[in-house]
Amino acid sequence: MSVIEKNPVHFGTAEAIALEDQFGAHNYHPLPVVLSKGEGVYVWDVEGKKYFDFLSAYSAVNQGHCHPKIVNALIEQAKTLTLTSRAFYNDKLGVYEKYITEYFGFDKVLPMNTGAEAVETAIKICRKWAYEKKGIAEKQAQIIVCENNFHGRTTTIISFSNDENARKNFGPYTEGFIKIPYDDSAALEQVLASSPTIAGFLVEPIQGEAGVYVPSEDFITKAKALCEKYNVLFIADEVQTGVARTGSLLAVCGNCICENKCERQATYVQPDILILGKAVSGGVYPVSAVLANDEIMNVIKPGQHGSTFGGNPVAAAVAMAALEVVADENLAQNARRLGKIFREEVEKYIQTSNIAILVRGKGLLNAVVINDTEESDTAWNICVRLAEKGLLAKPTHGNIIRFAPPLVMTEEELRTCIDILLETLKEFEK
Repeated sequence: MSVIEKNPVHFGTAEAIALEDQFGAHNYHPLPVVLSKGEGVYVWDVEGKKYFDFLSAYSAVNQGHCHPKIVNALIEQAKTLTLTSRAFYNDKLGVYEKYITEYFGFDKVLPMNTGAEAVETAIKICRKWAYEKKGIAEKQAQIIVCENNFHGRTTTIISFSNDENARKNFGPYTEGFIKIPYDDSAALEQVLASSPTIAGFLVEPIQGEAGVYVPSEDFITKAKALCEKYNVLFIADEVQTGVARTGSLLAVCGNCICENKCERQATYVQPDILILGKAVSGGVYPVSAVLANDEIMNVIKPGQHGSTFGGNPVAAAVAMAALEVVADENLAQNARRLGKIFREEVEKYIQTSNIAILVRGKGLLNAVVINDTEESDTAWNICVRLAEKGLLAKPTHGNIIRFAPPLVMTEEELRTCIDILLETLKEFEK
């Protein structure tokens, strides 16, 4: 009998960490907190301590932990039919495909499971479009990406990553990618103008994993215009920024206020290919999606791409419920309002701080830059102290702490979290 079976109620932090350390691959470095329950903006550890979740599973839990509407959709569908594979039709997939394409304003969707799978899917669609529609010679298509990008950790994706920790000793790497500086439309045009073999431009509207880098206000609109000028596909990776996280339904929506779907104001940029994941399912089930219009998506024919679990009935039911929650509870508007408060209050503190030097972000995707090197453990130690005080966050790139709570957070809860953060930063002032 296992430790868990013998003592399920009192299974503690040390035991859980020891099990993962012994039997799991060491591909993550978590904070020493073992969570066992979640509800809304809160999570509880195995000892019963309550925390504010200020990471939202990297923006997968935008709708809050265990949202009843989403969980009920999972339960009810799981009672009826869970998986058929795409060898057959099922009565949920078509309904979901109609719903999500209308929701985001596209003709078609190719359903997958994870963000990295969706990125790989978008790359394949882009290349096939380049050969069959643009007329690029086979095996010559290139895709432009940005330095310091994060699109996942599959072999193809790490081939165009700057993160040596993700790349080293995983080669040989996949060819066909050109890197340019992020937020540099001049560099983008230079590459586009110099090569007729460019098929697409893959970009995060905000670079989340890199430290929540928000580009210039006109970068996305300029990039899209350049892609149109040179007949290149504009591919937006909104796995982390999408589904209301940045204060709009999509980060490419600019500054429009979103209802059930984008109001298509002047700042909106329609990607040629849109990549979604994470919060599409509210963190309840792995669901990702690649959306495009017919002239692009129709290059995919039977047998050329797929996934056993992609578009399964449970995923379809869960995703529809999750997207309904975003619209019904005005989560984009709430993210915009609370994000402004967060940045304003932290900025006030930074004016006289030696430990925190910058706050940046959009909506409820924000980061605080700590006054130390990337190799230091200061940001990590701050996050450990925050956890002790009941707030969970995590560093990225050593000296940057990302803050991304569930979008169902109230202003009162947010201000409590800001107080915890500022009190903790004071303890680390030099």
